[in-house]
Amino acid sequence: MTQFSELGLAAPILKALAGEGYTTPTPIQEKAIPAVLAGSDLLGIAQTGTGKTAAFALPILHRLVDTRRPAARKSCRVLVLTPTRELASQIADSFKTYGRHLRLSVAVVFGGVGHRPQIQALATGVDILIATPGRLLDHIAARAIDLKGTEVLVLDEADRMLDMGFVKPIRQIVSHLPAQRQTLLFSATMPQEIDALAGAFLRNPVKVAVTPVASTAERVSQRVIHIESQRKRALLAELLSDPGMSRTLVFTRTKRGADRVAKHLEETGIRVAAIHGNKSQKQRELALDAFRKAKISVLVATDIAARGIDVDGVSHVVNYELPDVPEDYVHRIGRTARAGASGSAISLCDVAERSLLRSIERLTRQSIAAEDRRSDTGLAADTTPVRGARAKARPAHSDERRTSRRPDSSRRQRSSKSGRSHQQATA
Repeated sequence: MTQFSELGLAAPILKALAGEGYTTPTPIQEKAIPAVLAGSDLLGIAQTGTGKTAAFALPILHRLVDTRRPAARKSCRVLVLTPTRELASQIADSFKTYGRHLRLSVAVVFGGVGHRPQIQALATGVDILIATPGRLLDHIAARAIDLKGTEVLVLDEADRMLDMGFVKPIRQIVSHLPAQRQTLLFSATMPQEIDALAGAFLRNPVKVAVTPVASTAERVSQRVIHIESQRKRALLAELLSDPGMSRTLVFTRTKRGADRVAKHLEETGIRVAAIHGNKSQKQRELALDAFRKAKISVLVATDIAARGIDVDGVSHVVNYELPDVPEDYVHRIGRTARAGASGSAISLCDVAERSLLRSIERLTRQSIAAEDRRSDTGLAADTTPVRGARAKARPAHSDERRTSRRPDSSRRQRSSKSGRSHQQATA
């Protein structure tokens, strides 16, 4: 089994990894790190929870130390573009954790907060900048940052950035970058648009894929409940009364929908918070912190807000409404069954969402086990498997719960680090 010490990373980085109790890379880290260290462009296909943040952060840190030089004023040596504020903050935390012995500067730029502190952070130049596209373009327009000296570009969760309408902003940002650079693109799925983006931005990339394209988490037990739209809230409250649903993420399609669902659950006595784009950054951080610390048991979220949520121990994901984009289903259920644990995903489907369910089953190439909870029992649910789908939904493997530590996905659990000689990193 390959160890981090065999990958050629600088000693201070290995020291930081050892301090976290990480010795063994995950598959994507084992494949990606040597390619990035060699200076190659990289196309990484990996779902969240597989260790992709460390897969690019570790070799980038090594490069910055190996070719140490100060960043010019109002510039950055490394630019990481990511779709959400939460994910940007988490990536910054990873760089700081792995680079704690390197004395490198890290800055984060995203919307929802004031411009001035960000402008001040950029003024002297930074080694690593993590940004969301919209706010970065604001700073470019204000001449608060110049990207002509950027050496490495990382596009993280590229498929989600495309879903959020960031194609044009990304292209605008890339137009400000030098042609001679290293580019790393990571995506959980590989639609045609990502393939086109990779063709435009990457040069002879090394391709690393650690899961089948658009696959769903193997340890997630999935089921769909057919129910009338007006009865969903009552059913959701009934489901959440189960003590086994100890830490549950509930997904809605809209911000107003998230607030309505959260209010209803709160009225039934459930400890709940909502997180979406209309919430301030402080409100989002407080809700996430309460969810992590089990002060609340349910977090209701929209896809955009939940994209950066990295919380261990999510027992269930409930799709209160099915997503319009089938790839989002893959991202949603990937919030559970992390770090080797098992998890469950329950989808509530009304008659208007039947076509969305079909699209999800086609994408994941499986038929999801279904039950009918509609009041008119004479209307049997159409659960005919989609052509080419497996005969039944993939079961959860409850005996596969592992104890290995993984960077980023479980870095908060820092106790009892002794005896971890075969642990993996899953940033």
